[in-house]
Amino acid sequence: MPAHRKYSEELVERAVRAVADRQCQTPGRRGIIREVGESMGIHPEVLRHWVKKTEAQTDLQDPLLPSEANRLHQLEQENADLRRTNEILETIVTLFAAVLKPTVSSKAGTRGKF
Repeated sequence: MPAHRKYSEELVERAVRAVADRQCQTPGRRGIIREVGESMGIHPEVLRHWVKKTEAQTDLQDPLLPSEANRLHQLEQENADLRRTNEILETIVTLFAAVLKPTVSSKAGTRGKF
C-alpha cells in the first residue's frame, strides 16, 4: 500500500483553483484533472476527490452553474471596461469644454461692435 502524503492547504486550494480555471476556459474538455495533477505532482484521483469536495461545498454556497459563473465573469469584465471608457470620455469632455469655452473678455469686445 502506498504511503499517504500530507498536502498543504495552500497546495490543495491552488490545485483546485487551477482545475476550475481550466474548466472555465475549455468547458467539457476531458483530462483536465489528470493534466493539472501531473503538472503539480498530485495523483489525479486525489485531486479529483478535492475537486468534488470543493464543488459540493460550493454548491451549498453558490448555486451558479459553471457556464453561468463564466458568463457572470465576462459581464463583470465588460462592465469594468465600460466604466473605464466612461471615465475617459468624461475627462475628454471636461478638457474640451475648458478649451472651447469663450473667455469673458472676448464676449465683451464683440458686443460693442454690433
